[in-house]
Amino acid sequence: MSVAGDILRAYRAPGAVFRARLGQGVREDRALVVLMAACGLIFVAQWPRLQREAFETGAEFQPLIGGALLAWLFIVPLAAYALGTLTHLLARIAGGKGTGYGARFALFWALLVASPLWLLHGMVAGLIGPGVQLDLVGVVALTAFLVHWSLNLWAAEWA
Repeated sequence: MSVAGDILRAYRAPGAVFRARLGQGVREDRALVVLMAACGLIFVAQWPRLQREAFETGAEFQPLIGGALLAWLFIVPLAAYALGTLTHLLARIAGGKGTGYGARFALFWALLVASPLWLLHGMVAGLIGPGVQLDLVGVVALTAFLVHWSLNLWAAEWA
């Protein structure tokens, strides 16, 4: 099935979708593509907020977008690999039987599944600005990411 279809299905049956994706074999290239797609979408989600910030403060837009590009497409992927490996090591201490690839892919897939909500967060930040609406969408997006990550990690390490 398509990635977009799997993202939608992941909100109804997160464990089944993740196990199907993980069952396709150990493919670091596929994991990297999932991570970069998630980071790319979250980077794009920053554009409306950064444009609003540049307009309101008089700052230049290009340096702001350049910083976001550096962060989301270079630094965050490296940090995600480190965090995924760290969670695998912690899971091993807690009795997990999975692999490092499974733990990393659990994090990467959770980022990709939550990325549409981060796109919504970016639109709210750019169009409405700071306020209760932005906070609510941010909490929903963060909760979706954390729930999917924990369910995926459970499936990768203990199921």
